[in-house]
Amino acid sequence: MTAGITLTDTANGTTAEHELAALQREHGQPLFALLLRLSDGDRQRAEDLVQETLVRAWQHPEALRADDFDSVRPWLLTVARRLAIDARRARQARPPEVGDAVLENARVCADHAERAAAALDVREAVKTLTPEHREVLVLVYFQGASVAEAAAALGIPPGTVKSRAYYALRAMRRVLPGYAADLR
Repeated sequence: MTAGITLTDTANGTTAEHELAALQREHGQPLFALLLRLSDGDRQRAEDLVQETLVRAWQHPEALRADDFDSVRPWLLTVARRLAIDARRARQARPPEVGDAVLENARVCADHAERAAAALDVREAVKTLTPEHREVLVLVYFQGASVAEAAAALGIPPGTVKSRAYYALRAMRRVLPGYAADLR
């Protein structure tokens, strides 16, 4: 929209709908292109900012008076740029939003009391193992030793460490049926 077109409704002093639509048709694409770049390619945010820019034009028809300048595009682009900057600052001022998909896949952590109770259950279950199985389980799973390190520490072949670990876990599954999924 260029100079010569008034954007105010003489009856109530607001921007007429058809004139606002003409403003959007003429300047909407350049506004959208600018705002798409400023919003890092987020089309929805750019469309929202174009709409907000046109709302500002509707709220301030005096800024679009035709006799002040040849085109309203510089004013619209300035308003759009400032709105994009404000929106970016507002997003950076608060923590990022998390979508539903992320929440559905998030692991639920038990509270401290549940972890403590589970640790007590595991300790009791470990006590039921034979000393040979307990030694292997403690070295490999609780102290983080590799099979080769556990074999060297216990003076037994690595295959024996593997089989004892397997049978120890199997015995633990029988003693702790509610934890079977965690022990696999």
